[in-house]
Amino acid sequence: MSKKTMETKPQDELELEAEFEHDLEVEAQMAFNPGAVSAEPHVFRLDRYVQADRLDKVVAKLMPQHSRGRLQTWIEEGFVSVQDKTAKIRLVVGPGDVITVQEQASEQSKAFLPEDIEFEVIAESAAWIVVNKPVGLVTHPGAGNWSGTLLNGLLFRYPELGLIPRAGIVHRLDKDTSGALVIARTLEAQTHLVRQLQDRSMSRRYRALASGVTQEQGTVDKPIGRDPRVPVRMSVERPIAPKPAITHYHLLQQGEFDERMVSLLECRLETGRTHQIRVHMASIGHPLLGDQLYGSQVRVERQMLHAFQLGFIDPLSGDKLEFNAPIAEDMQDLMAQITWF
Repeated sequence: MSKKTMETKPQDELELEAEFEHDLEVEAQMAFNPGAVSAEPHVFRLDRYVQADRLDKVVAKLMPQHSRGRLQTWIEEGFVSVQDKTAKIRLVVGPGDVITVQEQASEQSKAFLPEDIEFEVIAESAAWIVVNKPVGLVTHPGAGNWSGTLLNGLLFRYPELGLIPRAGIVHRLDKDTSGALVIARTLEAQTHLVRQLQDRSMSRRYRALASGVTQEQGTVDKPIGRDPRVPVRMSVERPIAPKPAITHYHLLQQGEFDERMVSLLECRLETGRTHQIRVHMASIGHPLLGDQLYGSQVRVERQMLHAFQLGFIDPLSGDKLEFNAPIAEDMQDLMAQITWF
């Protein structure tokens, strides 16, 4: 059991950020390093120089590497004691008191732990894995989704991916978009595949159900950035930090659903911005069915978007590869309800 003593007069109270932001590689190293969170409790005996104050404020000075919010949560959940008795946040502590803190793993550090997550593997080699991401599965951990993601499932099924940044993930799909993703199994393969994304030699084709009847074919070339009014949205109208974005689309079929005209589209990406197809189609007056975030009037469970085809150059052989992912059942069911012309 480690013991620490506060030997000097306390400095001004530190105001810490409520949430840490770490580089993804640092997070991965923390998750696979058992020493990232101390298994032994921290014991602090407050000396005569310490000014009496609220427990949470004192502990924040003793353990400045943690946010005040996190420490308050530990106190509320019983992981902090004073004189071996669980204590409340507002308890006043001072000289002579002994505070014991049992450090707890942060939600972020849990983000890179293996979990048994269901997903389909379309094909795999020594350099890559192609998966068909199901609807509702988050690709990579982030705020509000620190576990239960595709990354967690990859680490469970392929433990060696723990040695690769982001567990080999090269690109992402939105939570409610299904379809093909490629995962790198080595650092060399990951670099090779990322460069293919950057030079636009990786091909990605989608099936989308859009509102209204589009032109036979077209290209939307509009930079995309964060919406200045709604933080969870992306936008082409006065966006924050816009980046180039190009989407090509082709009308496959038109029909009627719920007394509204709809279009079945094939979309091809040149770039890969967040919500790109969703934002671009909404910007030309054809939001995807179910995509209420971008103005859809058709209330189905999710945006009707599926990454059906993925093509890339094999990092080992140099061959051009292409894979298809079957359309998710809910989208197939909806397509069966449309009266096609």
